[in-house]
Amino acid sequence: MKDHFPDAYGNVIPFFWPVTFGDANRWFEDFLVNRLAFFGRYEDAIHRNEPVLFHSVLSPLLNIGLLTPGNVVAATLAYAKDHEVPLESLEGFIRQIIGWREFIRAVYLLAGKKEQAFNILKQTHPVPPCFWDASTGIEPVDTTIRRVLATAYCHHIERLMVLGNIMLLAGFHPGRVYDWFSELFIDAYDWVMVPNVYGMSQFADGGMMSSKPYISGSRYILKMSDYQKGPWGELWDALYWRFLYVHRDLFEHNPRMAPFITYITRMPEEKRQQLIQKAEQYLISIGACALVPH
Repeated sequence: MKDHFPDAYGNVIPFFWPVTFGDANRWFEDFLVNRLAFFGRYEDAIHRNEPVLFHSVLSPLLNIGLLTPGNVVAATLAYAKDHEVPLESLEGFIRQIIGWREFIRAVYLLAGKKEQAFNILKQTHPVPPCFWDASTGIEPVDTTIRRVLATAYCHHIERLMVLGNIMLLAGFHPGRVYDWFSELFIDAYDWVMVPNVYGMSQFADGGMMSSKPYISGSRYILKMSDYQKGPWGELWDALYWRFLYVHRDLFEHNPRMAPFITYITRMPEEKRQQLIQKAEQYLISIGACALVPH
C-alpha cells in the first residue's frame, strides 16, 4: 500500500484484519465466546472509545469470501445449543446474516441501477474536505471519522445515525456520499453500498426501502451513546430543523414525518430563523450550503 497507494486514505499500521480462513475462523470464534451474548442488548449502542463493542465485525470477511453465511449461521446455532445465549442476541445476529444481508443483496439485484438514478431530495453538494480529515467540528462525527480512518470500519448505527444522518442533513449529493463510503470502508462492495447509501442512509430513492429518512436531532445520539451535551448538539439540532423546513412540502403528508413538519412550521418565526441561520453559517463555513428562501 505504501509503495503503490501512498496517498490513499487511512492507516496501514497497525493491521489487524484476518487474511486467511484460519484467522477469519478464529476471529469469528472470538465473537461467539466473548461478545455474542451481549450483542442483542448493545447492538445499537455507541461508545466513543470502543469501535467494536459486542459486534461480530464479520462483514469484511463475509463479503470477501473468507467466511460464508451458511457456515456462520450453522456454527452460531451449534454454539448456542451448548451455551447460554439470550434469544435477543441469537435472533438479532442471525437476522442480520440471513435477513438484512440477503435483503440488501436482493434490493441491489432487483433495483440497484434504478436506485442510483434517484436524488429525490435534490441534494447537490460534494462531501467537503472536513469529512475526509475529521475536522467537521461536530464531536460524534469527527470521532467516528477518525475511527474509520484508523480501521476502515465503524458499526452500523454509527454509519446510519451518525455519518449518514449528518450527511443527509447537510445536503450532500447521494452519489458523493456513496463514493465516500466506498472509498473508506473495508467491507464496501457495490451491492452493499448502493442500497444502504441511496436507500437507507440518504433517502435518495424517496422511500423505496424505508418509509421515512433515517434522521434525528442530537437527542438520539445522546440517548444511544456516552457523548455529552455541548455546542455540537445545538448545531446538529439546527441542521435537523433546517432540513425538515427545506423539505417540508415533501414530508408534510408522510404520517411518520408530519408531526415534525407541523412543529417546525408552527415554530415562532424568530426562533426558526435563528436555527436556519445557525445551520447555514456552518454549512457555508464547510463549503456546503444553498440558502433557504426566507
